[in-house]
Amino acid sequence: MVIWIERRPGAVWAVGRMVNPQHRESETARADDYLWEGFELDDCLEAANGALEDDAVVSEDLGEPQKVKPFNRDELLKPLEKFFFGR
Repeated sequence: MVIWIERRPGAVWAVGRMVNPQHRESETARADDYLWEGFELDDCLEAANGALEDDAVVSEDLGEPQKVKPFNRDELLKPLEKFFFGR
């Protein structure tokens, strides 16, 4: 299971979720892999962390608990600040 956040052209945030990516012919995300798209970072984090929590609960129910860290605002903004402002 892979969950990711990406920044798309037009200042759009997107949250994707891919199941068993190792079994796909291509690593390219499909349109139905995306769970959420929008402009607000807080909404993006809520969608990504909600998906992460849901998958963690399922793993636990299957007897395979996983330790996962939630996505946070700083880890998303630091690369953008470096790209735009060089810091």
